[in-house]
Amino acid sequence: MLRLIIFFLYMGGYLVYSLPALSRMRNLNSALPVEERDRIIHNVPQKWSRTIMKISGSQVKIMGQELIPEGPVVIVCNHEGDFDIPVLLASINKPFGFISKVEVRKAPIISSWMEVMNCVFIDRSNRRSAINSLKNAAMLLKQGHSLLIFPEGTRSRGGQVGPFKVGGFRLAQDAGVPIVPISIKGTANVFEKNGRLIKPAKIEIRVCKPVNAKLVKDMDAKFLAQEVRAIICSSLSDRKIAS
Repeated sequence: MLRLIIFFLYMGGYLVYSLPALSRMRNLNSALPVEERDRIIHNVPQKWSRTIMKISGSQVKIMGQELIPEGPVVIVCNHEGDFDIPVLLASINKPFGFISKVEVRKAPIISSWMEVMNCVFIDRSNRRSAINSLKNAAMLLKQGHSLLIFPEGTRSRGGQVGPFKVGGFRLAQDAGVPIVPISIKGTANVFEKNGRLIKPAKIEIRVCKPVNAKLVKDMDAKFLAQEVRAIICSSLSDRKIAS
């Protein structure tokens, strides 16, 4: 319970503290190269996420980060729990936005940071709106930004990896960028498996070999989704993480 209380106190306090930085990020020189601009912005949520993980008491190990190519990519990751995002933000040095459900847009300050980070909000209940959001996401990729997707669409809570929806893969095809599969294991042990309390866990992230842009472009989207899911599932089956 104490970790949960500290988590919410830190989260609320840091968000208020970050308001001046948020204003500076919004007013960054638009002439800056995309990669440099994204790296400056990424620095703040990365620091926040690293402190969050320290509060959780968790040990995070990442392997294969050197496999992530330069330039815009679509990062595809399985979705274990609520701590996936802070773990990935804390661990992956390449700046990225992510695709989120539209309901998060109601969260004050958090949603503003997400907009600055080039996150994309999708209303799954409105097909036309969702299609437009994916078009905007493809435009961000073409401009040089990277995006992360959880194609299961929901948390597995440490269970079997669910089927992958194809929308995010069509996004990579439209933008002509590589896909970087990433497997994450152990985040559900931080929160979901503890009766909504925060407890320390061992978390492992594995960056798998990217699927190059030409292969992404040439593959059928459904087959591509199945292949990337198989890569991630194979990576997960290679190890066991103790809670």
